[in-house]
Amino acid sequence: MFTSRPLRRLLIFYGLLFGAVYAGAAVFSTSAHAEYGDVIINNYSDQAGMRPVIFPHWFHRIRFRCKVCHTDLGFKFKAGGNDINMLKIFDGEYCGACHNGEIAWGVENCVLCHSGKPGERTRVHNSTADRLVAPVDRKPQR
Repeated sequence: MFTSRPLRRLLIFYGLLFGAVYAGAAVFSTSAHAEYGDVIINNYSDQAGMRPVIFPHWFHRIRFRCKVCHTDLGFKFKAGGNDINMLKIFDGEYCGACHNGEIAWGVENCVLCHSGKPGERTRVHNSTADRLVAPVDRKPQR
């Protein structure tokens, strides 16, 4: 069946919306935690009332070379460096290049990705930057 891109977006959006409503609290009670090296993406999730995305970087890295995502798909080498949103994913950009229901599972089950703790900031989980401590202000030497 052929549908235009805007209609396809609308159908996917409403399918996800009604699927989440139908599933009720179970959709939002799934608990997951990030492992070392996972990328937590919360550019728009909190504002949309969704949990942040936990991207399992090493799970993907053992299956693909860096260039697949960071060159071919355009992911920057910085957590939060891309303006990723669901419309772009629906259109086959970023995650949607593979997560389209043909190469890998599709976007129908929100909690497979949106499983982080609400309010977590975009970052690489347990990276060195997470453990850095701000230096204590010292008095200037005379």
